[in-house]
Amino acid sequence: MKKKKSLGVNAFLNGLRSVLNLFFPLITFPYVSRVLSVSGIGIYNFSNTYISYFILIAGLGVATYAVREGAKYRDNKGKINEFASQIFSLNMIATVIAYLLLFASLIIFKNLYNYVSCILVFSLQILFTTLGTEWIYTIYEDYTYITIRSIIFKIISIALLFLLVRKPEDYLIYAAITVFSAVGSNLLNFIHARNFIHIKLTIKTNWKYHLKPILVIFASAIAITIYVSSDTTILGLLKNDYAVGIYSTSVKIYQMVEGLLSAMLTVTIPRLAFLWGKKHIDEYNQVLAKVFNLLGILGVPVAIGLMMLSQEVILIIASKKYLPSVNSLRIISWAMIFSLFAWIFSYCVLIPAKRESLVLRNTVITAIENIILNFILIPYMSYDGTSLSTVIAEFTVMIMNGYSCWDIIKPVIFKKDTLKNLLDSIIGCVGIVVVCLLCDYGFNSLILKTIFSVVLSVIMYGAILILLKNKNAYSMLDRAKMILKSKL
Repeated sequence: MKKKKSLGVNAFLNGLRSVLNLFFPLITFPYVSRVLSVSGIGIYNFSNTYISYFILIAGLGVATYAVREGAKYRDNKGKINEFASQIFSLNMIATVIAYLLLFASLIIFKNLYNYVSCILVFSLQILFTTLGTEWIYTIYEDYTYITIRSIIFKIISIALLFLLVRKPEDYLIYAAITVFSAVGSNLLNFIHARNFIHIKLTIKTNWKYHLKPILVIFASAIAITIYVSSDTTILGLLKNDYAVGIYSTSVKIYQMVEGLLSAMLTVTIPRLAFLWGKKHIDEYNQVLAKVFNLLGILGVPVAIGLMMLSQEVILIIASKKYLPSVNSLRIISWAMIFSLFAWIFSYCVLIPAKRESLVLRNTVITAIENIILNFILIPYMSYDGTSLSTVIAEFTVMIMNGYSCWDIIKPVIFKKDTLKNLLDSIIGCVGIVVVCLLCDYGFNSLILKTIFSVVLSVIMYGAILILLKNKNAYSMLDRAKMILKSKL
């Protein structure tokens, strides 16, 4: 058996990769928005969004299923090769179907003619996402390779952008660079994956065994897509483009922070799936408890900090004209806590335990609830109503997912250490609120206020945890000391 990789290292590497994925558009968009024409940006954004639906079809929920099932075979070379070949073959069939549907839509819908060239450029992502087989790296918990190549390709892409995108008509070049940045290295991934698994196309696939759970997970992905997209769509229908622009700004910031936190937790999924598949329940509970503690000690203070500094974040990332989104961001920050706990219950417990049908049920119910709430709240509260509907929906799905796996998580949640860690985090957050309020009164400069609020909040939060003798805080402190000693 291969040596287990550190969850902490994996979390850092996957978090770093997510930060790069988030910062690439933040670095490039200000430049591109000045160089390209408004119509060029419009064609680019529409084409990118349009292709995302076909990428979803090609994906078919395979990645999530492959990690869950493949984790228990990773120490058996013969079984993992057979399993991976079957899953890859299913993925390729879904990819062919996605391309057929794409080409049919381009022929049938005349309104798409202006976008054909850009859509075809973006369509390369469909094939190369499948070839990337990142689920293999997740199964083997190998994030080093994909993180390093991601850094290299992002740097090359930024250089290409500034060299090649020079005039308003260069939106196709920008699209090609975006594709190169996102999936350009996936062919290398496919070749490098041979170090773990020998993949080949096969017709000897256990359709009956694989298809049902894959389609259930795929249906959940569709429900989530509808759930996520419905907010903006309904807001646009009931209000106007201005309201959508204000809400989109707060959501983008919220998703950036949430994406970084979830990336740090994603690395635990293959370990949990492996332990559950092997019936190592005690070890599974230990890792799951670490996930809960990590979320408690990091997720809760980040959400509170974002809520307290919403105005400063909006002014720094956007501008004064987006200040109406401050209240929307403050409201939706609460959704982060509920969303991350719901995510743990879903991907770290229910899916490894093969209860994906419950995930689908809970997601569909929540999506319907979210749509109804949007129609009720938006006429009275506009974009703030959309944020509130998201908070209520995320809270609902957290409760439903938690109830669906209560028999599994009960012994973990009611452990003394888990409850103490969450209580310590809540008390520490009081310190964050106090620090942010004092900095708000003490500084007139936006930059100084933000810097001191963040730095002093971290210090205050850490000090409170240490005073409360929080084990996780002491563990992080010891690790930091070891790193300092090794560098000295």
